[in-house]
Amino acid sequence: MTGCYTCKRHNKAGERVSARSPCGICGGFKMDNRVTAILYALFAAAFYAANAPVSKLLLTRIPPTFLAAFLYMGAGIGVELMLILNKNRERTEKLTSADLPYTVGMIVLDIAAPILLMIGIQAGSSSNASLLGNFEIVSTTLIALYIFRESVSARLWVAIGLITLSSCVLSFEGSESFRFSAGSLFVLGAALCWGFENNCTRKISTKSTYEIVILKGLFSGGGSFVIALLLGETFPKLSDAFYALVLGFFSYGLSIFLYIRAQRTIGAAKTSAYYAVAPFIGVFLSFVFLREALTPRFLCALFIMAVGTAFVVLDTLLQRHTHLHTHTFVHTHDGTAHRHTVIHAHPHNHYVHKYRHKHYHTLEELEKGLL
Repeated sequence: MTGCYTCKRHNKAGERVSARSPCGICGGFKMDNRVTAILYALFAAAFYAANAPVSKLLLTRIPPTFLAAFLYMGAGIGVELMLILNKNRERTEKLTSADLPYTVGMIVLDIAAPILLMIGIQAGSSSNASLLGNFEIVSTTLIALYIFRESVSARLWVAIGLITLSSCVLSFEGSESFRFSAGSLFVLGAALCWGFENNCTRKISTKSTYEIVILKGLFSGGGSFVIALLLGETFPKLSDAFYALVLGFFSYGLSIFLYIRAQRTIGAAKTSAYYAVAPFIGVFLSFVFLREALTPRFLCALFIMAVGTAFVVLDTLLQRHTHLHTHTFVHTHDGTAHRHTVIHAHPHNHYVHKYRHKHYHTLEELEKGLL
């Protein structure tokens, strides 16, 4: 470790001696990045949550597959306009041929998942689909851990368990929710597709966010548009299509944009955990705008979600690492003052700090070498 700081309080026996050292592993700027990533993930969930109550109104005027197509295309078109208007563009690499498998996988899976979900709802029940749809966060984490080798701590598993439980409580609609059918397999297939899609997006998240969202929006939207035509759905009024495009920009475009920015720093598993708060925000927005009642079940699920979110926040911010510290101290024996420098290393746990942190040892500890 270079650039360590020399302590300046060291003269008397029993006085505590400090060492201050800049952290080369998780310095202040990286802590700031993690906090920003948490905010990105939560805002992504908030933008997506607005989709539910507004889409519920638009579905009375736009067929479901066409609505999905316009939402995705609105995301792509809106972010394209953001790129044109943004003079201070991000300095990140564009997608290359090496990213093609993940890019194609992201788009194909994003088209396949909603189709599987619709088949599952048609063959089963909406309550069963809502309950099993919560498997997405688990599938994302398992795929991140075993296929993409992303680190998942015990603390994060507890958080994911609590968040999944809260989502199940929120979506539970009686014994019919537990009725397993052929449709349930399609719903699980949809959740698995979204789990792989989240991880494919994570693999290219360090590249241009604008480019990723534009490709995702236009191609996924285009695919859904073709499927809507093949299904023979009625084309909506242009005014309704415009409203759907605007909604798509906010609830899909900005949401995906922020989601990818969060993935860059905290990974697919943690981002999906934060994103799981979206249904709760959606229920609250439905309460505000559609006057739908807040039930005791919602409040119970909200409490469990809050505990789970607290676990994942702690897991995101906690950094445990080991690096060197330098202590310089003066002591006197036999009438002669001596200056000594002791260099040692030991593990640290940090939640919040800036570029430096400090710890203390008594003069006796340093003299005895108890480091």
